[in-house]
Amino acid sequence: MSESFRVRIAKAEHVFSAAHFITFGDQCERLHGHNYHVAAEFQGPLDENRLVVDFVLVRAKLREIIAELDHFMLLPTQHPRMRVEDTDREVTVSFHERRWVFPSGDCRLLPVANTTAELLAAHIGVRLLASLPDYAANFSHVRVEVDECDGQIGVWER
Repeated sequence: MSESFRVRIAKAEHVFSAAHFITFGDQCERLHGHNYHVAAEFQGPLDENRLVVDFVLVRAKLREIIAELDHFMLLPTQHPRMRVEDTDREVTVSFHERRWVFPSGDCRLLPVANTTAELLAAHIGVRLLASLPDYAANFSHVRVEVDECDGQIGVWER
């Protein structure tokens, strides 16, 4: 029987508040917000220090990524039917007959097709892995969870 090691980071500090709306086919929900809770899990061999990954490093990197999303309007730039235009002064979003205008400084334009919890988890996960180059190649499994409403959790795994 072989051993495997896994660490999970789910701290109270890994929370961000943001506004968004998502689409379902031709329908678009109303603008609303969440207090998102983020957790990350890594599986892999132990390093020379007998760690899968340094908790302190992961906590800091996750805080940096989350801080970039905290208290912003999250908008998808890869949605097939939603137009997002940024003039550096304001962001105009249109979906069918609906239209919104936000100050540019209040928005985060994300390279996702929809701002679902699943795709937010993927965005955070990819960013987190890129921020851990000394460890990333050794992970056999990575999981990031984004809980948008105390039990509604989107999960990304690689």
